[in-house]
Amino acid sequence: MQLIVTDAWLAKSRAVSLTGWQLIAAFVLSAFVLMLLTLGLYHWVFLKGAREGWPVIGSLVRMVAKDDFEQRDRFLRENLDVMARRLGEMQAKLTQLESLGERVSGLAGMTPPAAKMLPGSGGPLVASHALSQEEILSVMTGLEHLTDQRTDFFTGLESQLFDLKMKRMMIPTQQPVAQHDVGSAFGWRLDPLTGRSALHTGLDFPASTGTPVLAAAGGVVVVQEYHPEYGNMIEIDHGNDLITRYAHASKILVKKGDLIKRGQKISEIGTSGRSTGSHLHFEVLVRGIPQDPQKFLSAGRQASGVQVAAMGRSPGEQKPRVAVPGAQ
Repeated sequence: MQLIVTDAWLAKSRAVSLTGWQLIAAFVLSAFVLMLLTLGLYHWVFLKGAREGWPVIGSLVRMVAKDDFEQRDRFLRENLDVMARRLGEMQAKLTQLESLGERVSGLAGMTPPAAKMLPGSGGPLVASHALSQEEILSVMTGLEHLTDQRTDFFTGLESQLFDLKMKRMMIPTQQPVAQHDVGSAFGWRLDPLTGRSALHTGLDFPASTGTPVLAAAGGVVVVQEYHPEYGNMIEIDHGNDLITRYAHASKILVKKGDLIKRGQKISEIGTSGRSTGSHLHFEVLVRGIPQDPQKFLSAGRQASGVQVAAMGRSPGEQKPRVAVPGAQ
């Protein structure tokens, strides 16, 4: 394409030749420059009119700003409403946790730790204004404080349950000889060797030599020796002045100072010492005074029966408490 440029002042003409690509490039450049000039002019006029309050432009600015503020306010309102609903759900869950804590404390036979409980509340629903941001922040602060209280409450409850579990684990309620009945009970009887009345200070479990003897509770071995009357004997200290004694063993599997777990095999039945046959002589001593071991073993069987019955009980039913001898 050829363009002829004529200068009227100088009375001259000049021919300019452009290819197709050059013509397109020139057109695009011209359009871009024109667009920039238009945007710059529009921006300048709009800002000047907005600052000086020109009638038409000022009205447009106010309409745009109002619409923008309304959108932001609506968005904020919707988010505040969602947060308010979530806060309500959190309060309801905290109330449920509080009730759960009270039930667990009752089942454990303990009073809840000193923590302020949520008072009961209710009444008809009366519609009110939507919560403001300040009100929601105030509710969140209260929930945070309440959550800290509940954390302390459940931490204390966990500690009490752990202490209770440890105490029960240290009480001799485990049958020392599995699936064997008692031969001679605690109390006065005719001595099998002399035939005269004598106090039997424990329980006898007749069984064949080599039958495992299990620890009735956890504790520490304080005595492991041969006694002229008890034969091969073990004594385990369970704390709180509570000791169990296992006598007439054929084989001892633990030594003094060992830490023993409930149900651990500690010896094998025999007939060593003053004995007429293969059996375990089992004693429970509190502050050195012999107690009837059957009371402790019966408490252990009752506790096991309660646990089995609780498996078929609905969650709302309360499990009865079992009084274990020696438990605090």
